[in-house]
Amino acid sequence: MLLAAGPLGPGPGGRCWRGGWGPLLPLAARAQLPGLGHSQLRIGSDTVRRRAVARLAKPRVVAFFDARYSIINSHFVTINGLKLGLEWKNRLRTGAAVYFLSSRIPTRRARPDGVNDDARADLRFRYLALYGEYVLIENRRWELSVPLQAGLGNAYVEYVSPAGATQETPHDFVGVIEPSANAQMRIFRWAGLGAGAGWRAPVFVSSAVRKELSGPIFFLRGKLFVNDLVAVVRGRERLFSQKGLRSE
Repeated sequence: MLLAAGPLGPGPGGRCWRGGWGPLLPLAARAQLPGLGHSQLRIGSDTVRRRAVARLAKPRVVAFFDARYSIINSHFVTINGLKLGLEWKNRLRTGAAVYFLSSRIPTRRARPDGVNDDARADLRFRYLALYGEYVLIENRRWELSVPLQAGLGNAYVEYVSPAGATQETPHDFVGVIEPSANAQMRIFRWAGLGAGAGWRAPVFVSSAVRKELSGPIFFLRGKLFVNDLVAVVRGRERLFSQKGLRSE
């Protein structure tokens, strides 16, 4: 409960008290009021604001399998990757990742001389990337962030003959920039769902390669928060409870 100054008026002895409860506010600002937890008191404000998510004092390591989907040459494809990085104060995530095109898809490139006409032509694509992700909006259950990735890799076409012999075109050096937006919802404290969408923009390549690899990216994934799972198990809390997720 906040103490607020009342209207000006005559006090005892006919004097006019202008301070109200003002002299007590510096003391209240230095002391934590009972029941407010991590609340913050603002001088001159009639509201108490709570921090929705506690900030981590130290950065922590984050690692996860990142499966992305895209459309290349009118085909639905999967681009799998591994990410390893650090999370700073629950707000900024930075690190590195490696990706490779797991789906084999037909290419639009002209078949070079010396390649069997019956050979299957598959576009192959892989790259290393640095990433950064900033959380714009968050509460105990929801999170909205803006990831950005920039990487370097190569793309080539692999020809596989009916007999199993393989041939590869020269590898084209590729730069990749991928801005996106990501939303996350925690179903339990230690598990949730994430979804997002963005755009893959190849750079430093010929127009033919750029046309093949440019396109949308989107993802829908399950998420396991290992640190929170360990905390729940160690604290002997109910595994499937909503503790810590409800608004207070």
